[in-house]
Amino acid sequence: MKIIVLMGSPNRHGSTGILADSFVRGATEAGHVCEIVDVAHANVHPCIGCVRCGYEGPCVQKDDVSVIREKLLHCDMVVFATPLYYYGMSAQLKALVDRFCAFNSSLNSRHLKSALLTVAWNADDWTFDALSAHYRTLVRYIHFEDKGMILGYGCGTPSATKRSRYPDEAYRLGKNL
Repeated sequence: MKIIVLMGSPNRHGSTGILADSFVRGATEAGHVCEIVDVAHANVHPCIGCVRCGYEGPCVQKDDVSVIREKLLHCDMVVFATPLYYYGMSAQLKALVDRFCAFNSSLNSRHLKSALLTVAWNADDWTFDALSAHYRTLVRYIHFEDKGMILGYGCGTPSATKRSRYPDEAYRLGKNL
């Protein structure tokens, strides 16, 4: 299986990266081909809602989304990796997700598998409610097959994340695909 991990963290050596790397290690050991796409540092402009794409054509904006689009339309699974920012995904990842509208039908017809890897400083039981709901809505709308969510509570620093159970959970998620 070909897996694309959409890395939405602007911190290249942070807690989100720890989970993504653990997931990739497990998935690679299981025989899958993985690629991490650094969405946070890519040239991705926000959707301007012009609908010139017709929800399936080329976007008028000329940025890295065209390359990411091709990767998504030629993979079997997409993994959303993001820190929790104000109870949602990072703005960098959200900008890309909003641009899915330019290839909505193609994405829907792929029936990709998907997963969510996320971390937050907070450890309250409601910390991930909004992000989890958003992810589940994407899964439902785009006809993804959800393979799981790793919700890293209390992962405010890389050292705290490394000491937590979440890297092992991300590894097992990848390994058991």
